[in-house]
Parts: sequence; structure tokens; C-alpha cells
Amino acid sequence: MLTIANKQEFESRVLKADMPVLVDFFAPWCGPCKMLAPELDALAEEYQGKALVAKVDVDALPELASQFNVMSVPTLVIMKGGQEVKRFVGFRPRKDIGAALDGAM
Repeated sequence: MLTIANKQEFESRVLKADMPVLVDFFAPWCGPCKMLAPELDALAEEYQGKALVAKVDVDALPELASQFNVMSVPTLVIMKGGQEVKRFVGFRPRKDIGAALDGAM
């Protein structure tokens, strides 16, 4: 799992990625975000080499949250070729997220 530290890293690692990227916009204080974390860890392992899983702390990077119209956390955005292809707001089961990732490949 990749933790995005700044906007430049987001651009180089997510927007310019040659594979789909699942971006988790989260906050450390968010209960549903904490529940989602093990699901995302499992997906990162399952999709290794096929898709990336990245985390963006909305408190640390509010400009990215604003740029992607993140109104609540967790918000999951699947990016492909620098474009959003799917969005989930709130907790979702691993199978739903995996199916969306499969569809983005």
C-alpha cells in the first residue's frame, strides 16, 4: 500500500500510473476508515502487480480532497489513465471494491 505524502507524489504515482489505482481518501479519526483498512491491505496484496492501492489523508492533504470533491470519508476513487472511473463513499466489502478494480483493468 502506497501512502501519498504530497500533491507531486500523487501526480507522479497515481495520475501517471500505468495501471489502475484505488485511492483511499481517509482520515485517522474516522471509524469506517479504520474498518476499511484491513480490506484495502488485502486488496493491495491480491492485486499486486495489476493495480495500486494508495492512501490520502484528507487532513494532511486537504487540497487533494478538494480537487477530487471528497465530501466525506472514506471515499474510494478508482483512477485509470489519470481519470476517475469509479467512486465509492463509505465502507464497502472487499468483493465490491475488487469487482470495480477488475472492471477498470
